Amino acid sequence: MDDMHMAGAWTQNHTGETDWNLTTPPQPGLQNREIHVPRGRFLGGSSGCNGTICVRGVRQDYDDWGLPEWSGDEMFRAMKKSETFHPSKWFPEDKSSHGYDGPMHIEAAPVLPLGELMLESYQSKGLEYRPDMFSSGETANGCGHALRTTWNGYRTTPMDFLTKDRKRSNVTIKCNYTVDKVIIERESNSLQAKGVEYEDKDGSKYTAFARKEVILTGGTYGSPAILLRSGVGPKADLEALGLACKVDLPGVGKNLQDHQLIFTYYELSQPGLTDDPRVNHDPNAFENGRREWRENKGGWLAQFPFGAFAFARLDDRLKAESVEWRELSRRPGRDPMGQASSQPSLEFFHTVCYGGPPEYTDFPKEGQYAFAMCCFLCGAQSRGEVKLKGDNCHENPIVDHKYMSDRRDLLMMSEGVRFANEIVMTGAGTKDKIKGAWPPGATHHLNKTNEDWQPHVQRYASTSYHPCGTCKVGSSDDDMAVVDPKLRVKGVKGLRVADCSIMPLVHSGHTQMPAFGIAEKAAEFIKEAAAVKSPAVRANL
Repeated sequence: MDDMHMAGAWTQNHTGETDWNLTTPPQPGLQNREIHVPRGRFLGGSSGCNGTICVRGVRQDYDDWGLPEWSGDEMFRAMKKSETFHPSKWFPEDKSSHGYDGPMHIEAAPVLPLGELMLESYQSKGLEYRPDMFSSGETANGCGHALRTTWNGYRTTPMDFLTKDRKRSNVTIKCNYTVDKVIIERESNSLQAKGVEYEDKDGSKYTAFARKEVILTGGTYGSPAILLRSGVGPKADLEALGLACKVDLPGVGKNLQDHQLIFTYYELSQPGLTDDPRVNHDPNAFENGRREWRENKGGWLAQFPFGAFAFARLDDRLKAESVEWRELSRRPGRDPMGQASSQPSLEFFHTVCYGGPPEYTDFPKEGQYAFAMCCFLCGAQSRGEVKLKGDNCHENPIVDHKYMSDRRDLLMMSEGVRFANEIVMTGAGTKDKIKGAWPPGATHHLNKTNEDWQPHVQRYASTSYHPCGTCKVGSSDDDMAVVDPKLRVKGVKGLRVADCSIMPLVHSGHTQMPAFGIAEKAAEFIKEAAAVKSPAVRANL
């Protein structure tokens, strides 16, 4: 599993036996492209193949959930609880924003020469330098450093809670099995979760029974699929598949959200700014990088290849130039995306060499230097769904994100890429270092208007690997809520969901920090209910 421990080897786990190999149906908003949505199929899940990025969002993101148990203050407290932050002499951290005794190791990562130039360009475009803003959640406009879940050359994952010096005698982990369904039985006048049924790859069936509770942590695609196979979900959908409906919960599998992400590439006019010599010019780059990592836990594979980060609000830009945007409806104090002034419209970051998802293969040759300027959409309005194809747990569910199905997403994403292009092409740090668009012959750097960028967005935007929302938390009067504020599945006793599927709205950041925060709060709820540490079955896809 070296490819999991080496943060820079992220895409090596995005296909094959370490991935769930999920692909969306054709997405009309993305020129009918089918989008591969990787999810980690190994211990630790997607935290073992993600970008290691720690961007917690801003407190308003969580306040918007409308539940006191899940306020911004509560979520920032819970996220900090998991953390051991490792200071660096060069990085001026906000000490109050960090934890220092959790199982999850976090550190700042140097941004290389290109990152220093990008920080200068961000600031020249009005984005103030606030080094630890992505930990503190202090601003919707600014630039700084996104911390990483790495330490001493290793990626840190949820398995660090259960392995190494934290092994537990009361935890049994079973690998190479797939959870089929929750065993739900009627007791008196209520339904009770008794355990789970699971299968090996040959279809042999097994059961595990809970003394206290069953906790589903199958993720945004997996947890709703388990519930649906258990007879918990929209009655009409279940009956159409011949499944008996035990609890009619219309929200199961609905409300699917993700950040839209786009990589836009540029060529640099001089050497020494990127890591291309090690990563792309060396014909044996991966073999050499892996050897260096194995020998001293260093080299280019020890860190994820992202540089400096920024948040920006672009509502005013769109209001000034777009009649269509001005005519969209707004709630008081909100923009058409539903975002308050304290919430960013988009996040920006860049790679430190040519690289990105596997579909990008225009690798620079010796003497060529390229990087991606990345932009992802906060507050996305498009909503998709997760549905079953049938009752076979070895058959992937249908994951239809319906990307860019809401016109507002296209307008804001296009404005984001437009602004990102201005940062690169005219920002103080980079304007004299850019040769033009990459690959050679590309002309996207010459685009000027929102309309110019819209076809580019529809052609290249993809997943940000941040799905959420399919088992949303909500109050008792929310008909689409799947779990109550303490993560208990409505209508079934002894059953909770504890993963990013419970997020009713995607936050302005990367989902791994909220995932840890949700887990910390789930543990508190479980202990509160039992008054002692409670045994449980952990149903882990």
